[in-house]
Amino acid sequence: MTRSGKINTEETARRAAVTDLGVIDLPYLLLTLLLVAIGLILLYSASFARAYYVTGNPASYFTAQLVFAAAGVAVLFAVSRVPYDWYRKLSRVIYGVTVLLLAAVLVAGTNVNGATRWISLGFTQFQPSEVAKFSLILTLSVIMTRFQKEIRSFRIFLLCAAAMIVIAILLVLEPHFSATIIIASLCFCMMAIGGVNLKYLGVVAALGAAVLLFLLLSGGYTGDRISAWRNPEADPLDTGLQILQSEYAIGSGGLLGLGFGKSRQKYLYLPEEHNDYIFSIVCEELGFLGALAILLLFALLIIRGFWIAIHARDRFSMLLAAGLTTLLAIQVLLNVAVVTNLLPSTGISLPFFSSGGTALIMQLAECGIVLNISRSISQSPK
Repeated sequence: MTRSGKINTEETARRAAVTDLGVIDLPYLLLTLLLVAIGLILLYSASFARAYYVTGNPASYFTAQLVFAAAGVAVLFAVSRVPYDWYRKLSRVIYGVTVLLLAAVLVAGTNVNGATRWISLGFTQFQPSEVAKFSLILTLSVIMTRFQKEIRSFRIFLLCAAAMIVIAILLVLEPHFSATIIIASLCFCMMAIGGVNLKYLGVVAALGAAVLLFLLLSGGYTGDRISAWRNPEADPLDTGLQILQSEYAIGSGGLLGLGFGKSRQKYLYLPEEHNDYIFSIVCEELGFLGALAILLLFALLIIRGFWIAIHARDRFSMLLAAGLTTLLAIQVLLNVAVVTNLLPSTGISLPFFSSGGTALIMQLAECGIVLNISRSISQSPK
């Protein structure tokens, strides 16, 4: 090769290094797609009885979820090519739009079962609380990156807490207590990851324990939920119905399960079997070993997400990836804890499995952001 040819080759390589997007994290991508595929299959099995009863079409819930899944995967690949730093630049706009959407729910939202959490779009319903989770993660990541040098000060703690409290108040007014629990837990975890002073976090934990004690001692809707959690047999046809039917489903599954499609509890015995309580049907049909395998896939995805966060190029992308992964972990843990009656029923869906278009598309979009951060790890030095 001549000297001029060598120079041209080096120049081409240099330009490619400057413009390349980096290599996407294949394990994270494959685990995400695998969980979505398994979730769709099990959703069809869990939902066909109720779908037939409600709509006359046993595949109606599955078909709708399949459309959202296809759209979500497209969003995942599109978002994986959007530089994550764009979100930092737009963080204030995203947070402001989130607050406006949550306020719009209170004014013009659709009421379902006594809660106003959705905005009707005609062909489907949109749930702003799913956007609120991402918005909080983004806002906290920006705050803790911008003020890294004073991260242990009380002022930064107040900034982070204020960002969470505004969203929490709007969620409580819907009411949407499960989303409120998630964003409060998320804020606590992210502040711990970001390095906020532990004594302030200790105060938050103490306040949370006090609120929990108050709920235990009070009556009303929340008090009924907690009473049903502690003793579901006391009211097996009303407040304890969902818990007992969930336990029956899990217990019936045994070690190997009844077999795919052979659940009995999905025949209108267990409420929300295609949504918040789909994991109970998973346990009934696939048994302990099948459910354990699915939880292992979630664990691998979460571990890989934190691996990406640890190896991220900068503090902002580290916090963003860690926050999105923490959100996934919180939702999986809380959902499994609820369906097994380790925690009171709170209406928390299982990511990639539970029916719900807004949640699925947002979850896949968030995975796309993590994948974009993973690209930066392998990206050529600039």
